[in-house]
Amino acid sequence: MSFSPPLRKLVLTAHITFSVGWLGAVAAFLALAIAGLVSSDPQLVRAAYLAMGLSGWFVIVPSNLGALATGVAQALGTPWGLFKHYWVLVKLVLTVGATLLLLLHMQPVTYLADVAAKTDLSATDLRGLRLQLLADAAAALVVLLTATAISVYKPWGRIGQWRQARRDRVERGLPASAGPTPWSRYLLLILLALGLLFVLGKHLLSGGMGHH
Repeated sequence: MSFSPPLRKLVLTAHITFSVGWLGAVAAFLALAIAGLVSSDPQLVRAAYLAMGLSGWFVIVPSNLGALATGVAQALGTPWGLFKHYWVLVKLVLTVGATLLLLLHMQPVTYLADVAAKTDLSATDLRGLRLQLLADAAAALVVLLTATAISVYKPWGRIGQWRQARRDRVERGLPASAGPTPWSRYLLLILLALGLLFVLGKHLLSGGMGHH
């Protein structure tokens, strides 16, 4: 399946719009999480967590799902494909993982927004949960910035390219040294480490998703 040029531009425009909206909304969410954690003004704290609940469900989640859907459509409708290039595959894994964690993340966001709507929160009330929201937002921002960088630099080449290049060199009697450049290997390791830290950090800070 291949999109016509006008449709390709339309899907690309939609994907960029959703992605920028997602990134901006997460940055604003992080600012609200910081304000809700450090402010001593009960009204500001209440407003921050109410805004986090609204922005989460009505901006972040739709932007996330829109970016994922248009990204998949763009990959399938262009020569890039979903499983032809490493950068597309890594970005897909990051986006799907971020989507699943976002949907889990919205449970404590909704809970905290409901609590803030009914009562004033002191500096110690639900502090662990409030720290979790801040850490989640910061980690999500790192993941989105990483995905943005991957889209720009498009590292690692085609899937299977390194192995084929190695075979070609052997057949020509050359040293079998073809492979990814050191910086790309390091970048891939960093991405994997960030993903692991994101998952581990979420579970450690969430305390099993409890709200006690």
